[in-house]
Amino acid sequence: MDTRRHPLLVLLCTVAALSGTRSPVAAAGRSCADTRQVYAEKGYSTGTAPLTQISGEHLRLCPQDYTCCSSQMEETLALQSERDFLKTVEDNSQFLLTTFTQRHRRFDEFFRELIDLSEKSMNQMFTKTYGRLFTQNAHVFQELFVELRRYYSGGSVSLTEVLSDFWSRLVERVFSLVNPQYQFSEDYLECVSKHAEQLQPFGDVPRKLRVQVSRAFIAARALSQGLATGRDIVNKATKLTADSECTRGLMRQWYCPLCRGMPSLRPCHPLCLNVMKGCLANQADLDTEWNNFIDALYQVSEKLEGPFNMELAADSISVKVSEAIMHMQENSVTISTKVFQGCGSPRPVPGRTRRSPKESGGNRRPFRIYSPEEKPTTAAGTNLDRLVTELKERLRPMRGFWVSLPHTICSDDKMAADVTNEDRCWNGQTRGRYLPDVTGDGLVSQINNPEVEVDIARPDVRTRQLIMELRVVTNKLRHAQSGQDMDFMDSEEGSGSGGGDHSERYNDWPGYGPYSPSHNNAPLNPVSNPAKPPRVRERNGSKWNRNGRARSSSSQLTYSLFPLLSLPFVVILAPMWR
Repeated sequence: MDTRRHPLLVLLCTVAALSGTRSPVAAAGRSCADTRQVYAEKGYSTGTAPLTQISGEHLRLCPQDYTCCSSQMEETLALQSERDFLKTVEDNSQFLLTTFTQRHRRFDEFFRELIDLSEKSMNQMFTKTYGRLFTQNAHVFQELFVELRRYYSGGSVSLTEVLSDFWSRLVERVFSLVNPQYQFSEDYLECVSKHAEQLQPFGDVPRKLRVQVSRAFIAARALSQGLATGRDIVNKATKLTADSECTRGLMRQWYCPLCRGMPSLRPCHPLCLNVMKGCLANQADLDTEWNNFIDALYQVSEKLEGPFNMELAADSISVKVSEAIMHMQENSVTISTKVFQGCGSPRPVPGRTRRSPKESGGNRRPFRIYSPEEKPTTAAGTNLDRLVTELKERLRPMRGFWVSLPHTICSDDKMAADVTNEDRCWNGQTRGRYLPDVTGDGLVSQINNPEVEVDIARPDVRTRQLIMELRVVTNKLRHAQSGQDMDFMDSEEGSGSGGGDHSERYNDWPGYGPYSPSHNNAPLNPVSNPAKPPRVRERNGSKWNRNGRARSSSSQLTYSLFPLLSLPFVVILAPMWR
C-alpha cells in the first residue's frame, strides 16, 4: 500500500502506537499462541480457542476489543477467577486457622493434664499420709475433680457451688473423725455443714483456694473457648461466595489481559485493591470487633502466666486441702464446742464414756501438712509460660487482618503488578496507568468503587452474626480478666474477692453477735434460722436403714470407722497418720 496516498492511515497508526493500543489492522490476525498455551496449562481444552485474534463483540466481561477468547473461554476463565480468589483468601488466612486450631489443642491438652495431675498428686499424697481413712473418703475428692473437669469443658457448673459443696462434705467427715466418741446422725452432720461457712473450721483456706482456683479456671476456660471461637470464626469468614459483580471485577483484572493476548501482564496495584476491597467489603467490617477479640485473648493469656496461673492453682489444691484439714484438727476443741452449742449435744457411742470436747480434741494430730519432698511434681514436661509466650507471638500479627487482607493479596506479584510499575500494568482496558482512586475499607466505603458494584444498603447477614459472636466471646474474655464468669455473674457476684463479713451475715451462733454465750447461755435451735440453705445429699452410696430413711454415705462412713476409732485413739492413729 502506498502510504503517500493515505496520510490519514499513517496518522492513525502513529497515534495508536503512542497511546499503547493496537490498530484494528494490526490487531486482526495477531497470533493467540501465548493465550492458547496458558489456557491449556490451566487444564482447559483449546478446541474453542481462536488461533488468531477475532472481534470481541461477543464478550460480556472483558473489553469488546479484538480478543483471543471465545464466549466459552470467557465463562470458563470467569469461574477460574472466582476459584483463584477463594483459594487466595484461604491461603492468606491459613496461618490464622492453623494458629487457633493448634493453640487450642495444645492449651486444652495442657489444662486437662494439669487437672489430671492435680488429682493424681492428691491421691498419692493423701494415700501415703492418711492411708485407709483417705481411701474410704476418696469419692469426696473424686467428685471435686469431676466437677472441675465439667466446668472447664464448658458445663453449666458454678465453681463457687462446687467448692462450697466439697468443703461441706469434707467438714462432715473430718468432724466425725475428730470426735470418734460420738455418733452423729445425718441431720446432725447436715447442721454442721450448714454452719461451716460461719464456723470457718478450715480457717481462711477455703476462701483462698476459691479465689485462686476460680480465677485460674475461669481464665483457662475463657482462653480455651476463645481459641475455639477464633478458629470457627475464621472458618466461617473465609467460606466466601463471589457474587456476579465481584466475579466481573476478578475476571477483568486477572484474565482479561489473557484474552487480549497479553497473558504476562499483571493488573495495576490500585486496580487490584479496588477489586479486593469490593469483594471483601463485609470481611473488612469485622475489623473493630476482631481487634478487640485479639486484644482480649492476649490479655487473658498474660493473666494466665501471671496472677491467674492455672499451673500453680491446680498444683496447690492438694496442699491447700491438707492445710485446711490440719487447721480443723488443731482447732477441733473450739469448733466442737461451738457445734455442740449450736446443733445440740450428740449421742455418745454406746459402751464408751463420754468425753469433753477438750478430751476428744486434745492434742491429737491425725492430720499433717505435707513436706516439699513428699509432694509429687505436677505438669511434668510442660510449661505454661512457654505456651503463653508462643501464643502471644502469634496473636500480634493478627490485628487488622481483615482490613489488610486486600493489601496482602495485591502485594503478591502473582496477583498484581508492583506498586512501582504504574505505567506497565493492566489498567482494566489496556496496558497503562490506573487513574481512579483507591476506595476506603468496609461496606459503606464501596459506594464509589469503580470496579465492583456493591449494594451498601444490604449488609451481609452472616457477617453481622460473626460480629455478634466476636462481641460475646470478647465480653467473656474481658470478664475473665477480672476473675468473673459471665455465665454465673448473678450467683457468684463478689466471689473473686472472697465474700463478705461473716460476723454480719451470721449472728445466730455461739461466739457471734448477740447470741454469743455471754449474751445468751441457752442452746440454739439451728433449724430455726440456718446460715446456709440445705444442700442436696450425695447421690452415691446411700442406703436405707430399718426405718426406711435414706442414710448418706457420710453417716455410713462414721459408723464404718467406729470399730477402728473406738479403740484408744492415740494408740491406733499415731502410726497411721504420721
